[in-house]
Amino acid sequence: MKKAIFTTLAIVFIISNCFSQDTITFRSLEEVQAKVFEITSTDIKYKKFDNPNGPVFIILRSDVLSIRYENGTKDIFNTEKEESGNTPSTPASPPVLAPTPVMSSNDYYMKGQKDATRYYVGYTGAGTGTLVTSLVSPLLGLVPAIACVATPPKQKNLNFPSAELLKNPDYHRGYDARAKKMKQGKVWTNWGVGLGVNLILVIMFTAAQ
Repeated sequence: MKKAIFTTLAIVFIISNCFSQDTITFRSLEEVQAKVFEITSTDIKYKKFDNPNGPVFIILRSDVLSIRYENGTKDIFNTEKEESGNTPSTPASPPVLAPTPVMSSNDYYMKGQKDATRYYVGYTGAGTGTLVTSLVSPLLGLVPAIACVATPPKQKNLNFPSAELLKNPDYHRGYDARAKKMKQGKVWTNWGVGLGVNLILVIMFTAAQ
């Protein structure tokens, strides 16, 4: 019986880890299990998932085909290369300044939600606490689960990528809303895992009688 319990817990631990990593797919189709920290217009910074205390790797964004994040969302990167060479020369024309795009309130809100999907990872503490408690008792696990869901994410854990964008209230509102949903989703998912493990143990114990 003890062996069955340890086996079940080991499986849950492995499954939990599999869903807490990002997957970077290069244009060569090579895949790297990682934790992405920052994405700029030219670079991507990450650490290897199996070495969280190791160095930060910096790769060119143009070398990456896609990134699948731990919450299931996926970014696909398209690189347009300028072609030069055998093109006939044309008389130089005066530069034309393109109008600066103006973002609406909804644009800022949507950008806040998208950035939260990439950068907010502060839900891991709440999710882990709920999982551990739920493995002991699903009913007991409801206490931290409900408390965590009712509490909005702490500002210090939101990991905003830009202090300038943070000044925009619509961006802030979108980021907060998405971060709250991510936290709630992680908490209830982990509570469900704890409940499932307990049900499996009950079935195994009953079958062994």
